[in-house]
Formats: sequence, C-alpha cells, structure tokens
Amino acid sequence: MPRLTLELDLNRVEGDVTFQVEIEDGHVVEARCAGTAYRGFEQIMIGRAPYDALVITPRICGICSTAHLYAAVLALENTWGITPPANAVHIRNASLMAESIQSDLRQTFLFFTPDFCHERYVASSVRDAVVEAFAPFRGWMHRETLRYSRRIIEIVALLAGQWPHSSHMVPGGVTAKATIRHIVDSQSLVTEVTRWVEQRILGSGLDGWLALTDGDALEAWLAAYPATALALLDQAARFAGLHNMGFGASHLLAFGAFPLPEPGMGRNHWLAPGIQPGNDAVLPLDPARINEHIRYSWFRPYPGGKHPFDGETVPDYQPASDRYSWAKAPRYGSEVMQTGPLADLVIDGDPLIVDLYRQHRDSAWLRQLARLRRMTYLLRFLRQTLDRLATRLNEPHIIPVSPATKHDGRGAGLLTATRGALGHWVSIRDGVFDRYQVITPTSWNASPRDSAGVPGHWEQSLIGIPLADPDDPLEIGHVIRSHDPCLVCTVHFLEPGGGIRNRIQLGV
Repeated sequence: MPRLTLELDLNRVEGDVTFQVEIEDGHVVEARCAGTAYRGFEQIMIGRAPYDALVITPRICGICSTAHLYAAVLALENTWGITPPANAVHIRNASLMAESIQSDLRQTFLFFTPDFCHERYVASSVRDAVVEAFAPFRGWMHRETLRYSRRIIEIVALLAGQWPHSSHMVPGGVTAKATIRHIVDSQSLVTEVTRWVEQRILGSGLDGWLALTDGDALEAWLAAYPATALALLDQAARFAGLHNMGFGASHLLAFGAFPLPEPGMGRNHWLAPGIQPGNDAVLPLDPARINEHIRYSWFRPYPGGKHPFDGETVPDYQPASDRYSWAKAPRYGSEVMQTGPLADLVIDGDPLIVDLYRQHRDSAWLRQLARLRRMTYLLRFLRQTLDRLATRLNEPHIIPVSPATKHDGRGAGLLTATRGALGHWVSIRDGVFDRYQVITPTSWNASPRDSAGVPGHWEQSLIGIPLADPDDPLEIGHVIRSHDPCLVCTVHFLEPGGGIRNRIQLGV
C-alpha cells in the first residue's frame, strides 16, 4: 500500500501546533510536530526593567499564568540572592496548587474523556454510562467539572486578588498577607471540592485512594466503585487500547514543585525534582545540562545546543527549508525528555504510579491516570499548606528589597507547572533584561528534531500507533491529548497527490 500523509490539528486543546504523520499498513511510521505560531515573549522582555516580568510573563498562558509568575519571581530572587519568608512561600504554593487542580480537572473531563463518546466505541460494555458522564455539556461529569473547577480557582482570587494573570508575587514575598478570612474561605473550598472528588471521581476517601501501592490494589479499588468517573475513564481507556499505545521518550524530567520553607520537614519540596533515565534510579537534577537546539526550528541558526543562559530566540522563518516548527528542541544533555504528571509522580516515588510505570511504561492510559492521581495529591498538599499558613498569620509576608540588592546578574526560576517542567532564565545588564529565555513543559514534550535528527517526545509517542480509520485518526487524538497539549481547533488531512481536506473536529 502507498504511504499516506496526514496533516492534522486537534480540537479541545490549547495553542497552535500541527502534526504531520506518515501512515503505512495502517500504522504511524513517522511523525513531525510543528509549532505554527511565533509569539516572541523572550524578545518582548529584552530591554525591559526586571519588575516588568511580573506583569508580562503571566500573559504567556491563560491557563497556567500563576506558574509563569512564580517562575519569573524565582528567577529574579535567584539573581539577587533573596529568600522570601515562609508565609509568602505558602501563599505562592497554595495559589499554584489551586491553579493546577482546576487545570487537571478540566483537561481530564472537558478535553480528554469526550473522545470516549465516539460512535466507534458503541460496543463497549460501559458505553451508555460513559456518554451519560462525559458527553460535552450534557454529561454529569462534564457539567460538574465546570462547576467545581471554578470553585477551586476561587482560592487564587482570595490569595492573589484575581485570576488569571495575577501579579501578587514579587521578589521578597507577596504583595498582601493572607487574612484569617481568606484562609478559612480557602479551607472551605478545599473541603467542598475534596468531598466532590471523593464521591464522584474516586468513590471513597482521599486517604484510602492515596494509600494504594500497586496495580492489584488499583484493580480492587476500581471494581469496588464501578460507577465513578475514575472507573468509567479506566474502562473506556482500556477498551480503546490506550494502555498499549503512546509510548515515547523513556527519560523523565521534573523540576520539583512547591518548596517547603520549614526546617526539619525531611524534604525540600512537596514534589521532588530529578530525572529518571529509562528504568534506572532517579538522579538529582543538574540544570547545567539543559540545552536547546534549533536545527529544525525557524530561528537564526547556531550549532548544537545552547544552555538557556546563552540561548537565542531570533526568528528566521524559512518555510522552503527542512525546518518545520517555531518550537525549539530542549534536551537534557543529549537526551529527549518527557515531563508532566507521570514524570512528577515517578520521580517523587509514588508507589502506585511507579508500580504501574514498570508494568505499562508511559502509555496514554497511565499518563492520564497519573494526572488524576497528582490532582488528588495536590488537594491534600493544599489543605496542609493552608493549615500551615493559618499558624503564621502574624509573620511577615514580604521582606524589603533595597535598590542595592537589584544588581546586574543572571538567575533561573525552575518549577513544576500543570503540564510539567517550566523554567525561566534571565540575565540583567545595566538594570534591564539583556536576555530572557523560557522553556515550557510543552517545549519539552512537543519539540521537533534536534541537531542530531532525533525526534521529540510527542513525535516518538505516535510511532507505531494503529489507525482503525485514517480518515478519522481518533487514536492520535487520544495519545496527544493524554499530554495535556497546546494545539488548535480544526483538523486538516493531506492526501498523497491531493489537497487538504478540512474537518471541523477530530473525535467528538
């Protein structure tokens, strides 16, 4: 059979990314992921005063604006040698946790699960229950997710004054302290959302769910609560074969999340930083090994990879060349890395996800399960963070930053955003930015080929996927959406010797 070329974008995702895949004998044999929009925030920041980053960089994303603000503040504090008070760290952490919980809920039940309502799965034993739960705007889980994801994000409004695009974090702390009313209201919201998660997603208490340690315990849990959203998602995903597809880069990366300011906690973050090369032991993160390649990107060429402190983001659009993306290709040393909830929990050592990862690798099914598992951890962490904050009401929320402190230099802010490892690298000269580099989680996962021609993680994760119907490549949608990607809304198909056929959506 002749090789078939498909060019497609996906709906129910964020941003502007296109895929070109080559199909032979009903399987994907080659894939290219192309970022189709140049935004240039790195160039926007050049020549601006450091505090401008606190207003501009949260606009990089409307979903994870708190994460970008946090990374920008950490980069400035790292440059100037500032350590914020514990009170401020807890407020920052609580804001980011709430943002991540709402995003994980919406990605799972507004973006990912509607595909299981596709007519292709009519033979599933849980078909009717899946449609009743996950059908867009009609399903009970879809509608309830809209409600409760809005509720949890109210915590950011309480602590930061607004969401999205908050600017309450500044070098040295936060702009306003948390009052007892803010904390009590936030605790009430966590209790409300946790109760809903326990009743409708899990079937029982959060503590029992988080105590699961292996695949057998998970199977017993799902069998005990078959009508929950979690059990329906699991059955639908397995019927679709998602536990057997979507395998990409075997190296996992996490920057760590939610630093713990108190001494004697036994750890520095709620979620630990590190890397895991293949099935080897987790290793400490070495930020000096991070580099970005642009051989197949539309930027001014430079040889090999450059560390973000030395990086360049100078557009050079040449569509007639073999370059094909506005995304760069970040690498850790020479390795393609995968980041996101699965990497977070494997590196942090969650026993359930570690056990399943050893059995199933990084399948699309496990990637989505890990996102829900991480969300439930964040509910627990958020409750504990608010409890700690309540004991510090009379402590400072900010320390003075003198003009002498704001010297020239360079620094980095690394953290875990909703989609994975996020980093801001800054250089200040003569009181303004002379370099600003951002590597987002999607940059890691959706990278094009690097200088050695090695495909990025998403590109690798599509290889070998069987397509039941090339005119409706639903399997590709499953795998890419399992990463919580940034993509656009319509689907285009390019046939050999033909033109582009437009379809309004892929899936449901």
